[in-house]
Amino acid sequence: MRRGILILLILVAPLRGEPRRILIAFHSETGNTAALAAAVGEGAARVEGVSATVKPIQDVRDEDIRAADGIVIGTPVHWQTLSAPVKSFLDRMGRVLGSEFGEGKTGGVFVTSGSPSNGADLARLDVIAALLSMRFIVVGGVIEGGYGSLGAQAFGGVNAAAREDARRFGRRFARFTLRMP
Repeated sequence: MRRGILILLILVAPLRGEPRRILIAFHSETGNTAALAAAVGEGAARVEGVSATVKPIQDVRDEDIRAADGIVIGTPVHWQTLSAPVKSFLDRMGRVLGSEFGEGKTGGVFVTSGSPSNGADLARLDVIAALLSMRFIVVGGVIEGGYGSLGAQAFGGVNAAAREDARRFGRRFARFTLRMP
């Protein structure tokens, strides 16, 4: 009888499937990017079949990068681009993932900045370009009015609207990650 149950468990286990793993990696200096990362994680975690992990980039292990089915990167805007620690993290991702890079994985980005004119779109485009170079499938966001965006954002602090935008982005990212083969 025990042998039969064991065989049944072995046969059924692959049918249940492991949850898709999403890594939300961020660099934060003032706490704003960390707050937005938490909201992205909340949104992703609401999608059944997804496991979302939120970590500062300095705490991300190589195994976290390799095991992730999707990676969302959060950065403050520095001089109209991503922060230097996030650039180093992207370089590290390329080394860790090896020749397959992000093939079959989803990628996304969110930013925080002091004001809308500080280059948030340029910073997101820099991260998106790196993700595309590593063969990730990039997932953008959807703003309140239903229009597409490059990803979640917050200006001058993280208010309730920015948190909801980040949650919406996290849910959308998780749904797309689930669709990947």
